[in-house]
Amino acid sequence: MGRERGTGAGGRRPAGPRLFLLAGSFLITLGSFAVLPYMSVLLHQRLGLGLGTVGAVLAVASLVQFSGGVVGAALAQRIGLRSTMLVALAVRTAGFAAFLPGLDRPAVAVGALFLVSCGAALYLPANKAYLVAGADEAERPRLLSASGSAFNAGIALGPPAAAPFVLGSPGVLFAGVTVLFAVVGLGHAVLLPAVPVTGPAPAGGPDAPAARPGEGVLPFTVTVVSVYVFMFFQHYLALYAVPRTSASFYGVVLMAYACLLVIVQPALSRWIAGLSYRRAMRVGFGAMAAGTAVTGLGGHAGIGAGAALICLGEIVLFLKNDLEALARSSAAPAVVFGRQRLAAGIGAFASGVIGGQLYGAAEGAGMERGFWLAVSLQCLVLPVLLIPLARRGYAGFRTRSGDGLPAGPAGAGGARFGGGAARGAGGGG
Repeated sequence: MGRERGTGAGGRRPAGPRLFLLAGSFLITLGSFAVLPYMSVLLHQRLGLGLGTVGAVLAVASLVQFSGGVVGAALAQRIGLRSTMLVALAVRTAGFAAFLPGLDRPAVAVGALFLVSCGAALYLPANKAYLVAGADEAERPRLLSASGSAFNAGIALGPPAAAPFVLGSPGVLFAGVTVLFAVVGLGHAVLLPAVPVTGPAPAGGPDAPAARPGEGVLPFTVTVVSVYVFMFFQHYLALYAVPRTSASFYGVVLMAYACLLVIVQPALSRWIAGLSYRRAMRVGFGAMAAGTAVTGLGGHAGIGAGAALICLGEIVLFLKNDLEALARSSAAPAVVFGRQRLAAGIGAFASGVIGGQLYGAAEGAGMERGFWLAVSLQCLVLPVLLIPLARRGYAGFRTRSGDGLPAGPAGAGGARFGGGAARGAGGGG
């Protein structure tokens, strides 16, 4: 199949398709998180799988979901962004439908989970690339932060919406989610026009200098480390917080965390885009270091305040990493976002492996607070190792005016280090 034809390179698209895509992102995450957070319960309590088996299944599924973004990007390059999203939604719809016969058959349920994970891997790079296609660099922070808010709103509402059905009527839950995904897929087919895969040409025209080898190494590396330290909080807060507070308080913390992401990230998107990468790393990792240290104090106040600080770190780092990845690459946005998903998968996998051993040792010694101190120290040390890479990585990315160096892949705006804004790619990324 050839690439999609659409509005033409550089052409502006109406706001309607983007608004639908944001609404679809909310519904997709709402449906997914009505199911996925409860998978360990369903696999263990209903289907009788051992906890070790459940952990292995969920770890592999998560790795597929993240690292498969590279495959999703390649598919988007071949058949187009909209077509890739349609394939992904068809796969996820089939996966959720397969849970219905899988409610009494463990092998079928595991297969259904992997189908859902494969669909997620294919969908997200094309989704983000479609969202920024045709957008100029000033629009990208707003669009990506709005996308993050849509996803996080679904994350916040999905689990409580599904809680009454998980154990009592799981068939009703999976049937409802299947219908939801089918409707969203139909909307993608009917309401989204095709757009070019690569978007508009970078500023400077077709004869602009090619991207340098290794241009995306730094955002990839920072994304690995950002997700690595964040997933300690994601994976192990429940084990730490529930015995020291309550399950209901933990649920309130998760809900408040998601609401902060929805509200604060769009409000801070322009400020984050204006930060140099070095300063963004300082702010983001600094907030995560403070948050994990405060979490270690325990109690309602410590855990609540720690979660808020970690939320700030996530807001800054995750958005900035995507913006920098786009700014430093001449590849199509779908390829860039696929690489970013792979980086996130590596970070999440490493955090799961290392964190399990670290938390187990801390718990065995009765020093769970020391676990959070160890994570906080990693948040402080790792950026110190990365900032020199940032300085060297930015050395060649200057605008033509002023220093005589060729423009980087960010086009005429460049990506500045030190005092200016770190700008997104002029078009195709």
